[in-house]
Amino acid sequence: MEPFEPRRLTASDPAAAAAVIRIAFAEQGAVTDPPSSALGETAEIVADKLAKGGGAGLEYEGGLIGVVLWTVQEDALFLGRLAVSPAWRGRGLAGRLIDAAEAEPRQRGLELLRLHARLELPMNRRLFARRGFVEVGVRTHPGYIRPTFAVMEKAMV
Repeated sequence: MEPFEPRRLTASDPAAAAAVIRIAFAEQGAVTDPPSSALGETAEIVADKLAKGGGAGLEYEGGLIGVVLWTVQEDALFLGRLAVSPAWRGRGLAGRLIDAAEAEPRQRGLELLRLHARLELPMNRRLFARRGFVEVGVRTHPGYIRPTFAVMEKAMV
């Protein structure tokens, strides 16, 4: 395992972060219905998310290879995007990004870390379950009658 350490994303990172997110979600191994909004992530969208919350990234030779973005909800930090470039998967990098996200609610005095995981992507749900997240409900995307994602939470106390 290479010694990658997450760093805070800055105002110079949105374009590279958006590119990592798009490629990672495009190559997630399953087609989701509805399609992920991550496929349309732009530098402007990422910049807005960073301004409203924050994020962390992992670099190799000066380029981003993984990112996590978050925003604050009433009682929780919401983990909105977690993406690792396909060529870098299987090295524990998602775990390092989750570690960075877990430090944030503790610093802000928030009790929960929350995320949404697609029901069609059981490997993602298993990853988060291994990290201590618990499914607390299922929800439906607008316009759908069947549940499409799980709400998962982890206590940060």
